[in-house]
Amino acid sequence: MTGRGAIGLRQRRPPAQHKAVALLLLAPATITLVAWTYWPLLESFRLSFFQWNILPTTPQLFVGLENYRRLLDLPELNTAAINTAIYTFGLLPLTILLPLAVALATQRLSGPMRNLYRGLIFLPMIMAPVVVAIIWRWLLHPDHGLINRGITTFGFDPVRFLQDPDIAIWTILFITGWKLIGFSTILIAAAIAGIDRHLSEAARLDGATEWQVTRELTLPMLSPVLLFLTMLTVLHGAQWSFVYINVLTQGGPRQATTNLYYLLWDYGFGTFAIGWATAAGMLLFALFGVAAAICMRLMSRYAVYER
Repeated sequence: MTGRGAIGLRQRRPPAQHKAVALLLLAPATITLVAWTYWPLLESFRLSFFQWNILPTTPQLFVGLENYRRLLDLPELNTAAINTAIYTFGLLPLTILLPLAVALATQRLSGPMRNLYRGLIFLPMIMAPVVVAIIWRWLLHPDHGLINRGITTFGFDPVRFLQDPDIAIWTILFITGWKLIGFSTILIAAAIAGIDRHLSEAARLDGATEWQVTRELTLPMLSPVLLFLTMLTVLHGAQWSFVYINVLTQGGPRQATTNLYYLLWDYGFGTFAIGWATAAGMLLFALFGVAAAICMRLMSRYAVYER
């Protein structure tokens, strides 16, 4: 390499003071991330090998892998794991398919109707989850709830939505999905609006029907946001249901609505079994870490972007 080329390379390198400024600007976010994410994660991993009841005056007893062994032997863990899968995959129609159908059906709305539709569809998302849970508890009350009053008006018996073990989990699932429909619909609608309309117009000029335009053009162009919403649902669906489980059923009836997140919370703050709680947290971290890696792989492989 000639001297001039070497000088050019040296000139393109950022000066040392620029690096120092960049590190200084990143320092607050880095410190916050370490203090609130990585350090608690490492501390949880350490505590998963100890038996402790969270009281500062109580010594921490090292038990090794005993917390993990006992946790995996618990029958309620199997129930919670199955319910977690139900919450995770049961939410997909409510966070992907239904919002997609609504966004496609209303994409041509304009003017005041468009603003009204967006406001109504997004309203549940901005409501506090605890408030939503309290409203649904009143609506679903077996004796004087508004929904059961409507059911009895048609001559049917009241439905014990939150007291029947066969129905309760689906009720929690519906409430969680109802809360999230607006968020997914707005994201999908924004993605539809971002598609170059000249592409669909050119397809129609070539004789494509509306279904062909939707299937061959719109849906592939929506794949990044659909895969992103799928990843969010898989990773956080069971977590989103925690508030409604805690407020409405406390994991019952007969553990029919509990999931791994509620089990983790119950061990940590119900029975103060910190060792079991952190062990459950580490198992969750590993499980959803693998799920996140799979989702990222699918996004990089199957997402279609406009060029």
